[in-house]
Parts: sequence; C-alpha cells; structure tokens
Amino acid sequence: MLQKLWKRHGPVMAAGAVCILVNGQGIGPLWLTGIALLGTGMLMRWAMTRAQRPPRDEVPPVALKVPVEGRWTARNGPATKVPSHAHNLAQTYAIDMARRPAPEPVWFWPAARRPESYPSFGEPLFAPADGRVVAAADGQRDHLSRSSLAGLFYVLAEGFVRSFGLPRHLLGNHLVLDLGDGVYAVLAHLRRGSLKVAVGDRVTAGRPLAECGNSGNSSEPHLHFQLMDGPDITSARGLRFTWHYRDDEGQEHRGVPEDNTHFTPVRAAAAGRTDPYAAP
Repeated sequence: MLQKLWKRHGPVMAAGAVCILVNGQGIGPLWLTGIALLGTGMLMRWAMTRAQRPPRDEVPPVALKVPVEGRWTARNGPATKVPSHAHNLAQTYAIDMARRPAPEPVWFWPAARRPESYPSFGEPLFAPADGRVVAAADGQRDHLSRSSLAGLFYVLAEGFVRSFGLPRHLLGNHLVLDLGDGVYAVLAHLRRGSLKVAVGDRVTAGRPLAECGNSGNSSEPHLHFQLMDGPDITSARGLRFTWHYRDDEGQEHRGVPEDNTHFTPVRAAAAGRTDPYAAP
C-alpha cells in the first residue's frame, strides 16, 4: 500500500514547484505549501528508492541471451559499479549499450544531431529468453541527440522534469517481458513505431521485438536493459543477469561486459554474419 503512495512522488513535487513558481507575494502560505510539497515528494522518492534496494539474500544471476546482434559497447553497467544506475525504478543492475563508432560529443556545435546519425538507431532487438509481453509503449517520438555541452545541461534538466511524471516518460517506448519464475525484463528507449509484439504475445528467445531508438530520457540512440523481480518498475527490485559474449580479443565470457568495452554475442560471432561495425 505504501509503495503505491510513494510512486506518486513526481506529481507531489511538481505541485510544490508550481506553488513556488506562481507565488508572487514572497514567503507566505503558498510558498510554504510549495516547500512542504517538495520536501514531502523528496521523502516519498527516498522511501521508494530505499524499498527497491536488493535484499541481502539475492538470487543467483539469471542466464540470458544478449538482446542484440553484432558488436556493441557497454555503458553504465553493473560490472563496473553497483548500482549501475540507481536502485530507483529497479535499475540496480541495468546496463546501457550502443553501437560504435558514433558521432563524438562536441563542446558547442552541432548542439544536437538527428538520431539517424548514430549506428545504434534502427538496430533490431531480440527477446533475451522465452516469455510473455506484459507491457508495451510505442507512441513517443525519437528526439534529437544531446551531443554538446548545452545538450548535456538540457538532458539533465529534461530528466529532472521527466521524473515528475510516470516512468514511461523516462523509459520512452519500451517493453516489459515476463520471463517466468518472478523474473521480468525491460527494454527501453525503443524506436517509435518499431514494436513487433503486443501485450499478451508469447515470445521465444531470439525473436525480434523492436528496434533501438532514442525515445524518453536518452542522450543518444541506445538500448537500456534491466531485469527485475516484478512487473511494476516503481516497486520491483533489480535482478542480476549474465550473458555469453566475446570480446575483441576473441575471448569468451559469461557475465556482463565492463563499461566502455566492446562485446559481441557468441551466437552472432559463431554464425559468421557480416557486421559493418566489427573490430578491424
């Protein structure tokens, strides 16, 4: 019951911000109400995040297929630090991944780039295991990248504003898959109009699900992937997972690649498929 209340922290904080912004009489009832609402919202968010910390007796990592093909780069993953993102929204063991080479960030110009400028955009994404689709969103636009200093400040402010709303405003277009045994997978920042499945569909491991996009709270086209122990991202806890992948030296690994390292799913490498972004 309390968790249902805590996840409403965004609207509470937004109401507090509005009270402060429209207040024109200095410190008074409206200003004090805004401060109280902001403080209450922050406490609600803190309580929700605390409740989403993994328990001490965690289950072993779940072995999954890598949900992409070809050579990708790991970013913000649990092999480098935990939590990799935050405990909030079950992101304790989440990982981001993108294709490289891609346009490098710049100081001033261009301030932003079209998502089509990045090799990750439009790349097919696949089911990491057998499961059933329990949530799907496909209507948010793929926005410009945040590829400059101004873009960086913009995405930080944008993420703060998006956090006032529902989780879908952060996730963008996304899928939630029920993999069974209390395990759920999330694929986020998908390309608008690319979903190949709908809620209720059963999928098998390796089935195409959607395409990589740049929707939601995303600085450039990439895939955000995470596991959790429930279907509600605002109350579930993050779960660990392992992949079978190969690094650029040809060594095979079972685990999660470290940040800024390149990896290729073993199944794709073994199939001998041509990858335009493979290591030279």
